[in-house]
Amino acid sequence: MGQQLRVLVAEDELIVGYDLCETVSEAGYIVEGPYDDLSSAMLAYQKSKPDIAILDVQLGDGIVYPLAEQMMAENVPVIFHSGQLSPQEVATRFPQAQALSKPCPPAEVIDSVQRAAAHA
Repeated sequence: MGQQLRVLVAEDELIVGYDLCETVSEAGYIVEGPYDDLSSAMLAYQKSKPDIAILDVQLGDGIVYPLAEQMMAENVPVIFHSGQLSPQEVATRFPQAQALSKPCPPAEVIDSVQRAAAHA
């Protein structure tokens, strides 16, 4: 795979966040996070642009859309991971992003990351 890709994870449910990070890490990616609020995720993004991002739609201090829009504008593939919005709702607003519903099986998470990596 050459250079390892970096994946930023923003998730406000701690157990879900750590589980996501572990799943992605075990698949051979470098993981940053989990960040449980928008401000810490934005700060991490500004410090070091990741190759891919997995973002919960609703974080501790707000909706993740402004960060997602900035990432997509800078060609960082985004995978939304949400319990509130359906993948169809996300696809309507962000046709270029992928969307997963919580709870999501690890194999599905890895499949999405690999698809995003093909575009990273």
